[in-house]
Amino acid sequence: MISAFLLCALCVKSFLFPRVCHSNHTSYNLFVALSEFRRPYLVCALLLSWSLFLCPPIHAQQQPAQSADKQSAPQTPAQIELLETKVRFETNGDSRKEVHCIVKISSELGVRQFARLNFDYNRSFESIDIPLVRITHPSGGTADILPSAITDNPNPVVVNAPAYQDVRVKSVRILGLAPGDNLEYRVLTTVSHHPLAPDFWLDHSFDRSGVVTEEIFELDLPGHLNSTTRMTGPGNGRLAAIYVGVPWTSRQHSGEGDSARSEYRWEIASTRTLPPAVDDDRVAAPDVIVSSFWGWNRIVERLAPQFLSGTEEDRKEIQDRLIAFAPRAKTPVMMLRASYEFVSQKLRTVDLPVGATGFQIRHAREIFDSGYATPEEKCFLMAKLASLAGSTPEILFAGAPELQKQFPRPTVFNHIFVAVSEKKKRFALDPSVEVAPFGVIPSQFRGKPAFTLTPFDAGDVIYEPWAVLPTDLPFPSSQRVTVDAALADDGKLTAKVHYSMRGDNELLLRVAFHQAPKEKWKDLAQLLSLSDGFRGKVTSVTASDPSATREPFTLDYEITMPKFVDWSKKPVRIPALLPQIGLPDPPAKPSAGAAASPIELGTPLEVETHMTLHLPPGTTVRTPTGTSVQRDYATFASQYSAKGPTIAASRHINFLLREVSAERAADYNAFLRAVQNDGAQDFTLDRKDTSPTEPKPSAPKTPASAQTGPSKP
Repeated sequence: MISAFLLCALCVKSFLFPRVCHSNHTSYNLFVALSEFRRPYLVCALLLSWSLFLCPPIHAQQQPAQSADKQSAPQTPAQIELLETKVRFETNGDSRKEVHCIVKISSELGVRQFARLNFDYNRSFESIDIPLVRITHPSGGTADILPSAITDNPNPVVVNAPAYQDVRVKSVRILGLAPGDNLEYRVLTTVSHHPLAPDFWLDHSFDRSGVVTEEIFELDLPGHLNSTTRMTGPGNGRLAAIYVGVPWTSRQHSGEGDSARSEYRWEIASTRTLPPAVDDDRVAAPDVIVSSFWGWNRIVERLAPQFLSGTEEDRKEIQDRLIAFAPRAKTPVMMLRASYEFVSQKLRTVDLPVGATGFQIRHAREIFDSGYATPEEKCFLMAKLASLAGSTPEILFAGAPELQKQFPRPTVFNHIFVAVSEKKKRFALDPSVEVAPFGVIPSQFRGKPAFTLTPFDAGDVIYEPWAVLPTDLPFPSSQRVTVDAALADDGKLTAKVHYSMRGDNELLLRVAFHQAPKEKWKDLAQLLSLSDGFRGKVTSVTASDPSATREPFTLDYEITMPKFVDWSKKPVRIPALLPQIGLPDPPAKPSAGAAASPIELGTPLEVETHMTLHLPPGTTVRTPTGTSVQRDYATFASQYSAKGPTIAASRHINFLLREVSAERAADYNAFLRAVQNDGAQDFTLDRKDTSPTEPKPSAPKTPASAQTGPSKP
């Protein structure tokens, strides 16, 4: 199992930080990776078994299928020869799902991958039975796995959260598996009395990786139905719509009235040939969607009471707690800030996926006394506290692209926020990230549509429940890097590096250093230094308190690098010891008939980098030429100088706009080349040989007695 710190370190290494990278996409990749780092059980499960995507809970979103262009290697560690899934829904929301799987183990890697099968579920409304686990050897002999090999334990993420012991993992340990064996198993998942019943939903995507040889999927649904790409409400607890992106093999109707049912069957022999799963708007979507929600407002009706109503007891408890943890907060702004810091930092986050508990919220007293909360519970408390502070809070769910065009169902939600107002400005809060500054959320969510539990009510008309997450941060984004270095006579480099930052990259490093124990900070800084281009050894590191979110996050480390230069080479060329500035790549040429896309610059950001390098006496320097480029979307300037044995360099880039229009691609390319050309410049060093000169040995004198030839008279 990958240790928590190692995973964190790998995540940071894969990101270009501290190499200054102004790309929302890259920032999000690290944020997601760090989010997964907070859930180490997910990493372990993915490494041990492919079975998670084969049999997830009915009410949990399945992982989207891989795209057709990502073909697997011809020889896979294990080939799933048959994947058969049967799902039946009842009008009261109950369901039964049966998965039958036959796997051909091809190598030792396949043995390790299927050495344990893991199935996540919520015991409060789900049950999992595993009636068959059988190994068939090439010789024809069989071995059934005994019930004693099946364990049922709390999910690792809730081990220290007694209130959520119903969130569990049922595991099967497969002993005696070897290459050439066939592994066959059946899994039954039953859902009964789900908190959102009688509504129900399902997403299913067919495998496109080539790992599955044959896939069969059957749906047994209440009512006489036809597939559709539009909602046909209202449903009144009955099925409202089914979206089918892959044509079924067969379909039949049976019964009448309340006993009417529709059955669909898909038989797919080669999933590699399936086109990518997209809906009518060319947005990635599951192949089959079932939903009993007649519209998004129906989901508001089901979820709003959980998050926005609460009891009088909850209101009084929250008010008393606010007075206790923020006795000096007298103004609405102070109350709001103090409330956010308490909920985000003092209550440990039980980082379960959205909806894992059926959207159930504990009472306020229970949450406070336990000292931990799920993301949903943190947002529930934050909304109540914001109301006491005089703000009008809003619970917002983010999720799949083009969320409002998707069929209504909770599986599209993957994140929850609270929107609040402070001094006539609207901010989104994510208290589940324990060290996020007030008003800072991951960049990929900002400015994007979100599902709100408080749709605009015009009296006779209630508008669709959609809002836009705030775009701006509560402070300007900035990064400042200073390097104070010295180069010795023997070519050894020692440097002190200091970072101070606000904004997206600040959030990334706060999370990384918050999750890593202090004794591992040096290892984390070592990886950061490698991304800067230093191959030396970090000897010390200090960082500001990740939870001190009202001030910029700072990081300092010292590094030594022997043989940084070889003075015997004439002349010596070295780059400016500064982080490289990353800029978005120029846009690719659009296909015929397609519109060119704008160039995304991301959140406005100011970056300043400074270097001072002290050289040995007797060193002469030729400095590069500075650069200055001015645009309305960004500015860049660099300066290089030398004074005696000290050289200095600085680069300053300021991103002013969020994007550059496609029509200005040529101008942006010129700006990009100017910045890149400046970064490629070197300092040229020349140093006289100051080593002491050894005297040449004189020729030995020959004794007279040794001389030859005639002697003088």
